[in-house]
Amino acid sequence: MTNNQTYKLTKIVIAFAVLLFLINCKSAKSVIASGEASSKLSAKQVIKQHQKNDADFKTLNGKVRIDIVQGQKEQGHTFNLRIEKDKVIWLSASFGMARMMITPEKVRFYNKLDNEYFDGNYELLSDFVGVDLDFDKVQSILLGQAIYDLKGALHLVSVNENSYALQPKDQNALLELFYLINPSHFKMDSLQLFQQLKKRFLQVDYKSYQEVDKQVLPKNIRIIAVEDADEVAITMEFKSLAVNEDVRFPFKIPSGYKEIVIK
Repeated sequence: MTNNQTYKLTKIVIAFAVLLFLINCKSAKSVIASGEASSKLSAKQVIKQHQKNDADFKTLNGKVRIDIVQGQKEQGHTFNLRIEKDKVIWLSASFGMARMMITPEKVRFYNKLDNEYFDGNYELLSDFVGVDLDFDKVQSILLGQAIYDLKGALHLVSVNENSYALQPKDQNALLELFYLINPSHFKMDSLQLFQQLKKRFLQVDYKSYQEVDKQVLPKNIRIIAVEDADEVAITMEFKSLAVNEDVRFPFKIPSGYKEIVIK
């Protein structure tokens, strides 16, 4: 990989990391996965319970610690988060030194340290993970939900190490998809995507969950993205969330900044 390619990949990784975060709550309670998976449940029953437990809120705000490991390089930062469900995801570093805002239409961010900004769509993220991402898919990952419509196709279910292993009955030859569903709260234990021809692999593991305002949300997430021999590992820890408060989303790209163009 050339220096230019590494630079572009780093930009993608940073953007991807900022999108793949979730939240904690000041009064959050840890959720203990004490349920036991049963082979008697059908795929339809597992899907119904999974969809029933999707989070229902208007706004969330708090902090998230994101750590990225790429080869021998490691970096980590704590960000302020503000989310309006189905509309806006906003992230800001201390003193506004870096800020991101994504909507169903756009991905935008700027970095005051390098005087750079990006203003575009989801193409760079989709190309990196090998999946056509949009706002709904990103939000589903954040909430521990399936990224595709589970009612749109027939699925098979089995019990795998006390998780419900769910997969489409007819797997796409170019993209294999697997979900592991927790038997206690029916949120995801893991999301796994394989693209063998392109040697791409994406795995999102939900290490623990918590109860936030009577809803179950992820607490710690680990993401591994692999392409050929390149691997990026991202971990997230979510803290200090307030639910359904009035929040603002200030975002303005400073004048004179250089646009980041990823080809």
